Amino acid sequence: MVFVVSPNHKTFAIDVNPTTTTLHLLKLAIQQTLTLPIPQQRLFLSHSRRLTADNDDDDSVLISDLGVGPHSTLTLLVPFLGGTNPPAAPKPRFDFLNSKPPPNYVAGLGRGATGFTTRSDIGPARAAPDLPDRSATTIGGTAGAGRGRGKPGEEEEDDEGEDKGYDENQKFDEFEGNDVGLFASAEYDEDDKEADAVWEAIDKRMDSRRKDRREARLKQEIEKYRASNPKITEQFADLKRKLYTLSTDDWQSLEKFESGGYSSRNKKKRFESFVPVPDTLLEKARQEQEHVTALDPKSRAASGTETPWAQTPVTDLTAVGEGRGTVLSLKLDRLSDSVSGMTNVDPKGYLTVLNSMKITSDAEISDFKKARLLLKSVTQTNPKHPPGWIAAARLEELAGKLQAARQLIQRGCEECPKNEDVWLEACRLANPDEAKAVIARGVKAIPNSVKLWMQAAKLEHDDANKSRVLRKGLEHIPDSVRLWKAVVELANEEDARLLLHRAVECCPLHVELWLALARLETYDNAKKVLNRARERLSKEPAIWITAAKLEEANGNTSMVGKIIERGIRALQREGLVIDREAWMKEAEAAERAGSVVTCQAIIHNTIGIGVEEEDRKRTWVADAEECKKRGSIETARAIYAHALTVFLTKKSIWLKAAQLEKSHGTRESLDALLRKAVTYRPQAEVLWLMGAKEKWLAGDVPAARAILQEAYAAIPNSEEIWLAAFKLEFENHEPERARMLLAKARERGGTERVWMKSAIVERELGNIEEERRLLDEGLKQFPSFFKLWLMLGQLEEQLAENAKRLDQPEKRLDHMKEAKKVYESGLKNCPNCVPLWLSLANLEEEMNGLSKARAILTMARKKNPQNPELWLAAVRAELKHGYKKEADILMAKALQECPNSGILWAASIEMVPRPQRKTKSMDALKKCDHDPHVIAAVAKLFWHDRKVDKARTWLNRAVTLAPDIGDFWALCYKFELQHGSEENQKDVLKRSVAAEPKHGEKWQAISKAVENSHQPTESILKKVVVALGKEENAAENNKH
Repeated sequence: MVFVVSPNHKTFAIDVNPTTTTLHLLKLAIQQTLTLPIPQQRLFLSHSRRLTADNDDDDSVLISDLGVGPHSTLTLLVPFLGGTNPPAAPKPRFDFLNSKPPPNYVAGLGRGATGFTTRSDIGPARAAPDLPDRSATTIGGTAGAGRGRGKPGEEEEDDEGEDKGYDENQKFDEFEGNDVGLFASAEYDEDDKEADAVWEAIDKRMDSRRKDRREARLKQEIEKYRASNPKITEQFADLKRKLYTLSTDDWQSLEKFESGGYSSRNKKKRFESFVPVPDTLLEKARQEQEHVTALDPKSRAASGTETPWAQTPVTDLTAVGEGRGTVLSLKLDRLSDSVSGMTNVDPKGYLTVLNSMKITSDAEISDFKKARLLLKSVTQTNPKHPPGWIAAARLEELAGKLQAARQLIQRGCEECPKNEDVWLEACRLANPDEAKAVIARGVKAIPNSVKLWMQAAKLEHDDANKSRVLRKGLEHIPDSVRLWKAVVELANEEDARLLLHRAVECCPLHVELWLALARLETYDNAKKVLNRARERLSKEPAIWITAAKLEEANGNTSMVGKIIERGIRALQREGLVIDREAWMKEAEAAERAGSVVTCQAIIHNTIGIGVEEEDRKRTWVADAEECKKRGSIETARAIYAHALTVFLTKKSIWLKAAQLEKSHGTRESLDALLRKAVTYRPQAEVLWLMGAKEKWLAGDVPAARAILQEAYAAIPNSEEIWLAAFKLEFENHEPERARMLLAKARERGGTERVWMKSAIVERELGNIEEERRLLDEGLKQFPSFFKLWLMLGQLEEQLAENAKRLDQPEKRLDHMKEAKKVYESGLKNCPNCVPLWLSLANLEEEMNGLSKARAILTMARKKNPQNPELWLAAVRAELKHGYKKEADILMAKALQECPNSGILWAASIEMVPRPQRKTKSMDALKKCDHDPHVIAAVAKLFWHDRKVDKARTWLNRAVTLAPDIGDFWALCYKFELQHGSEENQKDVLKRSVAAEPKHGEKWQAISKAVENSHQPTESILKKVVVALGKEENAAENNKH
């Protein structure tokens, strides 16, 4: 196939084979396709390469010989004839046109023309093109005219061209004819511009009429060509699909083909050149790549040799190369093992060994020489300067000359025998066998150096020898606390007690030794030890705290508070400032050690120090919350207990203390606290209700009733207590007792909530007429309470639904009309109630279709601007009926009016196509980063993308931000059922039950249904999960 670009820049495919097609056949195919005569065809392979045959014999020349290959693109041009008349018929060609001209022939020489050569004349000789005959009056077509007018710059004697207005002798242009020469001097006026525009419009019109047909034909030809000439990859596509059937053995048998060893190209013997290398280059390469086996300090600290295995340079280059290869093979063999024919190398160990090998370059050698010279000058000018010797030894160690480093540090020890750093460096550089001797000389020279004695103990491998060395050191330095601690750690309990007795005599001002001795002694002896310590260290609070812990550990809890109090007074007498924060940390430390009474005593005696009277409540509550966050529950409990002794009537402190007991205490401790709380605050309803609820949750319903009776006696007109008593009876399946309580509450002037609860009881019992009566009476007293209107409307809708199930359309319509009247009446009294507007819109949609619902929602948005719930209802109504475009428009308007609404952003994320959801979620997070609806929507994206960990994190974040919304808990539980473990599922269930969610679109619809009124949170959660699954399945079915 060959592609041809026509003069109007359209591409056509000509189905020919370049190796079998002649130039004449190609032109015939172009004539059939484009209806363009062969004499007017000018084919170009490139801008300056025209397709022509020698001797003008197009039938005998293959187009492949002219450079045309498969898929080549040719340019087709048509000569411009220079006028509007049709071209004249071509005259018969003369033989002399194809004959060879005589030698030294110059065209136009007879009339004075001078021959010259242009770049186009340099190419291969070719026959003159088959041009139509043109008279001299039109173009001046003599042979001489085509050659030019002489050399540039020469003046013309004949001014005839200027008289005619154009150059008669200008060379004819095969692409544009002779128009440039003809009209070069003419003015381009408005008529010419208009004519060009008209012709251009005509050309576009004619081109557009044939465009579709031409493009369809081209597409068909391309498909036909591709079908007849498929690619290599397409030819073997079916074979590639069968590769999955190959086994592992089959693949391994193909390994020998991986490097292309069987190709004919690789079989050819390649020329290899060997050039002799001078010895100087080999020697330099050996020096640059010489492996020094000395390790740096970090590597030797872990493992490795202490000395290099070769100190003298090797001059045999062959031995160097073989040795390097042998060492490398040994290291690889040691680090590798053979498992099923495969070699596994430990990369960590291998890299460690490689890091320990140092390659010394010329630059490093030069640096070593300079540093060595400088340090030599330092040690010679000032031999008593220890850092100079240490630096010189470390330089040699770094250079790999460990023996020289040892010699230098030995000289340093001789010059500076009283410096412990030099001896420690010498011990570090010495062999393990020689290190003990070095450190022995060091401690002999400096017997009072603690560091040297500690280093000497480290060199011993036996605890007995270590203890012997440390005791020897204590003979020289008896007041070293560090040595005493080290030797006590190595001794058993009895020996440690004896050693500590001696230690406190030698170091009487170190409190840790006294406390350690007290912990090892008996109760009586420990008291004596602490009294002696208190005499020696009168300003040390740790001694008093340890004494308090000692009394608590031996059961004398009554003495703990007295000891702490006496200790604080004694410290204050000594002039010590009592730091409240430091003592609170000591209290937390005592709690962690199990000394709860000591913790409480410390808090009781220090919590009020340094706190202003008006700041006590705020400061103490903040301290308790901080302790609670750090896990110091007993400390927080002690702070609240002390605060309640000061603020007996503060309800907030009682509540926080009760919350602490509820979270970390027992039921008994919480009950005792609440009993004490209602004694001091009998008018606090929440304390009574909390106590009753705890009894109810514990299963003790009579005790809960008794608490509520006491609460009613203390607060006789409390509606909260009435409703709590009703809930207790109602939830425990005592509807008659609940009725009686609500009736008494209504008689005593109950609020709208009492009437609503009364209607709820009747609804559950199935008393429809009684429910309607209560709702009507309640609405007469409280017409602005929208929940009563909603319940009455829902009652009518429920009756309509029952009529529909019984196939009673007239009765159903009557109930729906009645429900509509109820909602309209409710909106007159509560025009800003969004649930009433939504209920009316849903009812109108069911009765009269989408258009009426649209009108209701539009009116609702006018009455309640910037309400995202109304906008979301309008969008869902459009989507429900399949109007995606209208829904998108409404969503855009909604986001403009409510740009920070999380529910709208969450809905917009689900509405957009899946590839755009990531971008939409980024926009949503920018607008409302901490909205739980947006976070849940992003979690769904991660869920669908199988990013389990990220989805779990975002779902946990959503339920943390909004634990009261049950839909998020259901989503989280559904996710764990699909991707989590059983432990994770139980954790979500436990957390959701503790959160007690009450809100959520799906949650409220299920939890408030009559059949689910007494269901626990766990069962409702599972029902919401089932509802979510059904909704997702319905959405998937609608998409398909």
